[in-house]
Amino acid sequence: MHRLLLPIAMTLMTSLYTIDVVAEVQLSGEVKQGALVLGKTKANNKVTFDDKPLMVSTNGDFVFGFGRDDDKQHKLVITTPDNKQETKYLTPAKREYKIQRIEGIKKSIMKPNPKAVARSRKDNGQITKARKVGSALTSFVNGFEAPIEGRITGVYGSQRVFNGEPKRPHYGLDYAGKKGDPVKAPANGTVTLFVPDMFYSGGTMIIDHGHGITSTFLHLSKSYVKVGEKIKQGQVVAAVGASGRATGPHLDWRINWFNVRLDPAYVLQVKSIK
Repeated sequence: MHRLLLPIAMTLMTSLYTIDVVAEVQLSGEVKQGALVLGKTKANNKVTFDDKPLMVSTNGDFVFGFGRDDDKQHKLVITTPDNKQETKYLTPAKREYKIQRIEGIKKSIMKPNPKAVARSRKDNGQITKARKVGSALTSFVNGFEAPIEGRITGVYGSQRVFNGEPKRPHYGLDYAGKKGDPVKAPANGTVTLFVPDMFYSGGTMIIDHGHGITSTFLHLSKSYVKVGEKIKQGQVVAAVGASGRATGPHLDWRINWFNVRLDPAYVLQVKSIK
């Protein structure tokens, strides 16, 4: 495991790099597929990731992450007010995912329902819009807590292959639960979406934690908060359900950095930078 919470001194080959004393940067996380990385620098420094500017808070906080299959080299640049720069190249380590292969599925089952496709496109449009929000909130800096106490029944990155045809990977962390079990906010934030009846995901809630980091809860039976409401870590915001195309009551929790799907299990392990 390439865990980091480093001051500014050494360079690790497969984990994150610390950047020299000029930039005064700390990074916490892993350079690994699905991982979230927290950063802290001087508030007047500029930070870019692959030549795109990252938000830097008034306390110098910033964040970025890596997708499930990301194997590209990324460029992180810190620029001081006097135009001194530090550049680091980060390539996320590859992971092994749980793949389930199933043969003999009837072609009629494999064929998508046109109505379902149309409905899911509409639903996905609402979700995409909510995940584009890049607010100045910095709730992500204090770390995340699991939204429910329950047995984990599904993991990030797992995938089923039907008749040799790969289906979309699972991008969340599934928790077993009973209908009505309380779902708590994993971090402070603002509710930006709640739809009680999306086709696939049923009751769907999105919480903005700042800088493009969002939590998404799927298959909910009820919401206890409204869109626009500010919430606190540990606050009960919803109830477990089996809505949408769920086979039974459970919570599917997902974490995004804008459109980059992150692994909630890794996010839970990232330590905040003091």
